[in-house]
Amino acid sequence: MTTQPELLDTLRQITGATHVLCDGDLSAYTQDWRKRSQGKALAVVRPASVQEVAAIVKACATAGTSLVPQGGNTGLVVGSVPDESGTQVVLSLQRMNAVRAIDAANLTVTVEAGCILQTLQQTAEKAGFLFPLSLAAEGSCTIGGNLASNAGGTQVLRYGNARDLCLGLEVVNAQGEIWHGLSGLRKDNTGYDLRDLFVGSEGTLGIITAATLKLYPQPAARLTAWAALPSMDAAVTLLGLAHQHLGASLTGFEVMGQFALSLVDKHFPQLRVPFFDASAASAGPPQARPAPSGESDPHAVGSVGAPAASAGPPQARPAPSGGSEPHAVGSVGAPYFVLLENSDSESEAHARARFEQLLETAFDQGCVLDAVVAENLSQAKGLWHIRESIPLAQAEEGLNIKHDISIAVSRIPAFVAATDALLRQHIDGVRLVNFGHLGDGNLHYNVQAPEGGDAHAFLRNHEDEVNTLVYDSVARFDGSISAEHGVGSLKTDMLPAYKSPVALSMMHAIKRAMDPQNIMNPGRIVKL
Repeated sequence: MTTQPELLDTLRQITGATHVLCDGDLSAYTQDWRKRSQGKALAVVRPASVQEVAAIVKACATAGTSLVPQGGNTGLVVGSVPDESGTQVVLSLQRMNAVRAIDAANLTVTVEAGCILQTLQQTAEKAGFLFPLSLAAEGSCTIGGNLASNAGGTQVLRYGNARDLCLGLEVVNAQGEIWHGLSGLRKDNTGYDLRDLFVGSEGTLGIITAATLKLYPQPAARLTAWAALPSMDAAVTLLGLAHQHLGASLTGFEVMGQFALSLVDKHFPQLRVPFFDASAASAGPPQARPAPSGESDPHAVGSVGAPAASAGPPQARPAPSGGSEPHAVGSVGAPYFVLLENSDSESEAHARARFEQLLETAFDQGCVLDAVVAENLSQAKGLWHIRESIPLAQAEEGLNIKHDISIAVSRIPAFVAATDALLRQHIDGVRLVNFGHLGDGNLHYNVQAPEGGDAHAFLRNHEDEVNTLVYDSVARFDGSISAEHGVGSLKTDMLPAYKSPVALSMMHAIKRAMDPQNIMNPGRIVKL
């Protein structure tokens, strides 16, 4: 058996001594994104090629040393940092960050695993294409991590998860062999789909080193709207109308609860949430909406979709309880808000006309209280920035219990009503931060400590109870306890309670067959 000093010498020979980190502050590699876990690594190794990755895996397999693959370390389920033993090697793919090739005719791009998602988006845009995967951490997350966790984001209802955007992979398996599977083929029916086996496996079966991904033409126009709604049922109705009116042009449909936006309003008041308070109306993005009667001139935003009086419309205020129950606009605020995106292949005029028809119908049916359509790209980015600031506002408010869940869209209103009531019944003063990708059935259903309470004590005393209440409710509604964040080590022990025993048995069999030494990110997803 290779000793640890011998292994470290071998790793230095493979990558060069400067890329084997053992001393100093390694917290960027050993502490998870949410700062829930601080591990300790034997070494952090930073290879520059797939050949170096293969050599590192072979060396660790010979030594019986486990590996933790890592991209941008932005995961939320403690799946990409080492344990506290000090015996694991972190394999960072950040140096493997090249965009290898763009095939314009095939609408594909081949990129290395360490490439930052935002870099790929920008590279595709410069070439005249769209790479549609988009999420809050896109400035620091990497393509390898996106694929290993099957990342979702804000455009899943149109383009799918990371899995749906991937055509081929280059992977180093647990024996240090390289699978050259970078096919740009959309049809290849020659056996088991190995690509889909590695996507979403969180580094437990092999290390993704490169991928061939789908590109799309840039839309001719992209419009964004923000709407205030009377209920979650109304949000589902609006989603159905959006599908009918916009079809495949509907690329984003985000729902945000009143309390979630109240945290943004509290901690980032400069963002001026539309329809939320007087300052938002007077100084925020221009408040215009399509006229309900279909005329071309936009009205100033009113309280429930009517033209505003000269003195200004009554504006929504956050509910002090953080609840989900409906309130009239102008008293304590609409209970839910929706952010819609329409990507049109024809023209901005065509896109705007379709958006106006959608919102006119929604007003007529009473599922929208008020709405604003961004007039330019700057305003659209401002609206998206509000949505993306909810997790940051949550962090400013204090520690919280996060749930990344998925429910069939049709059942979400009933799930929210039942689970809200259940949590309030068990925990007095609990605050619910509910937002997410309603278009694909994914909610970030998070729980904040009662106002003024000790957040650390709340987590210590209630986290297990809250998780059980929420996940049991998810199970009753036939949902999933992890929609896009993965399992990591945070949910591994919970999985047997919510996953079919047959499914778990097959997953264990796959893990044993492909990683018999259990050296690839052990303890994540399944435990052997």
